[in-house]
Amino acid sequence: MDIEQRQAELIDHFVKKALVNKGSALAPVIVEATSHPSLFAFSEILSVPTVIELEGTESSVLLDVLRLFAHGTWSDYKNNISRLPPLVPDQILKLKQLTVLTLAETNKVLPYDQLMQEIDVRNVRELEDFLINECMYAGVVRAKLNQLRRCFEIQFAAGRDLRPGQLGSMIETLSNWLTTSDNLLVSIKEKIKWADNRSELDKKHRKDIEDRVEDVKKSLAIKADMDFRGHDENFSEPGGVMDYEEDRSRPKRRRHPFL
Repeated sequence: MDIEQRQAELIDHFVKKALVNKGSALAPVIVEATSHPSLFAFSEILSVPTVIELEGTESSVLLDVLRLFAHGTWSDYKNNISRLPPLVPDQILKLKQLTVLTLAETNKVLPYDQLMQEIDVRNVRELEDFLINECMYAGVVRAKLNQLRRCFEIQFAAGRDLRPGQLGSMIETLSNWLTTSDNLLVSIKEKIKWADNRSELDKKHRKDIEDRVEDVKKSLAIKADMDFRGHDENFSEPGGVMDYEEDRSRPKRRRHPFL
């Protein structure tokens, strides 16, 4: 079963449990959901009417905990620890995993020093064990450890729930990307058209050259033929060459010795 399908099943399970509980009875449901090792999305649970009704009640702290896991980090918990209930170990682990996902949203190369500070680990060995066992093996990130550069190089990270107001920013980013893509596509089409026109011109130029070469070949062939015929006529015209038999029958002149 893939991660997305498992997530969907878990979300459906906890949404159904939240629907049949109210007020303080939601506490165990929220603790179970935020502790579950395979659940990393909480916006659907936040949208359940009985959960929304916690706002302004004595149990509103449960809503704050759920919001923390939907959008917050380990640092957010430490900064608000006085007004939030203590977290169980599984919740602490989950919140640190979610912190890594938040950091990966803005930077695909995470320095070890930053990670150790953000998730409160004491040394590199402890950090690398956490990244390997609790992030990579859990399937929430695909990455590699660069021990030489002391950083965590992210290739893929699971997405978190959208924070309030983040949807508008994301829509704007996608709209800008779409506009840029459209402009790029127009530019590519223009270059293709230019290349096609250039190709046609090159073909025409090549054809002109080939035609000129053929014309020159024909002219040279005609000239060679005319030169050959003229040479042949010089040898065949009367008187051009003395007949050998005529030369033999002519009486030879006798030479007289000098006295």
